[in-house]
Amino acid sequence: MRVISHCVWLHFRFPLSFREVEELMLQRGVAVSHETVRRWCAKFGQDYANALRRRRPRPRDKWHLDEVFIKINGEQKYLWRAVDQDGDVLDILVQDRRDKAAARRFFRTLLKKTGAVPRVIVTDKLRSYGAAHREVMPSVEHRSHKGLNNRAENSHQPTRQRERAMKGFRSAGGAQRFLSAFSGISPHFRPRRHLMTAHDYRAEMTIRFAIWEHITGATGQPTTA
Repeated sequence: MRVISHCVWLHFRFPLSFREVEELMLQRGVAVSHETVRRWCAKFGQDYANALRRRRPRPRDKWHLDEVFIKINGEQKYLWRAVDQDGDVLDILVQDRRDKAAARRFFRTLLKKTGAVPRVIVTDKLRSYGAAHREVMPSVEHRSHKGLNNRAENSHQPTRQRERAMKGFRSAGGAQRFLSAFSGISPHFRPRRHLMTAHDYRAEMTIRFAIWEHITGATGQPTTA
């Protein structure tokens, strides 16, 4: 499992193709084909992401929601994303539209996946949010303002980087599967370094690597903070 977990980590943590992961593993003396790496990422990536999410504390009570367009085989789709005030990704959803029905679906999947109800949601000026909000979570405060939603907009940047590295997504389902696992794994290895000293950052990363090895079966129990 150590080889599998390392390949999955390389692919989801860094903008590396399956062939590039194959080359890095070969440099370490491990012969594994890029197709095997692809199968491992498809089979284990989501399970690892889910295990990491279960270890996270409950989301904070202020949620930022946003949507951006992505091109898939020349067709325009929309990537919906929700983060809390700490920037932790709560959910992502690839959809064909950004109308009321799409917003309503996103709200419902978000509430179901998190098992929580926010105190306030922050969105841009898209009217679909307001219409869906009144149906799905009318008791939740809704703040609609372009300037208030930078946190959600900034959270799309890692996705854009991977989209460019992968030369785009080949299908909506493939984009959903990759981004669902990516949004669970990548943030685990991205603590807010700018708020930490070098010593604290290294200590935090040591703990996070130990957790990763534990949930992937690469070692025993993780260390504690």
